Amino acid sequence: MIEVSQIKNDAAELMESAVMYLDDALARIRAGKASARILDVVRVEYYGQMSPLANVATITTPDARTIQIQPWEKKMIAEIERAIINSNVGLAPSNNGESIRLMIPPLTEERRKELAKQCKGEAENAKVSIRNARRDAIDTLKKQIKEGLPEDAEKDAENEVQKLHDKYVKQVDEIYAKKEKEIMTV
Repeated sequence: MIEVSQIKNDAAELMESAVMYLDDALARIRAGKASARILDVVRVEYYGQMSPLANVATITTPDARTIQIQPWEKKMIAEIERAIINSNVGLAPSNNGESIRLMIPPLTEERRKELAKQCKGEAENAKVSIRNARRDAIDTLKKQIKEGLPEDAEKDAENEVQKLHDKYVKQVDEIYAKKEKEIMTV
């Protein structure tokens, strides 16, 4: 027989990972202002290995519309530019021989709505993952009744799993609302 606390902990862990994934996914969505996390997907060839951009350069945001990349080795500038262009982040790099600058263009109203819709889809995916974790935990609890778990304990655990579900869904809603506000702010 599996411990009831173990079932709840597993469900909480799955729900937490759904929230963390959502936070990470929304950070990569460009909201019209500079963020170094936009470049998390960029991989650069460095001594024969594909490395994250952050491992070969310093990435800063000097202002709200600019990302500056300072390579640790000057010979990497061309390689970094090529990697940014090939990564489909939608930004055109320009360099001055010392560093690379990425200018973030202002978003159109139509593009803002598309991004908000994309964020809503990501939030819904996170909620589905949280609901699936709740369902799996409740199914496991129901199976434990057949193995000798008292019905009272099962119902109490089910209520606690529901409270966990509600807590994480609320977190998803808050993260989504914050990102939507960021996107829609001109």
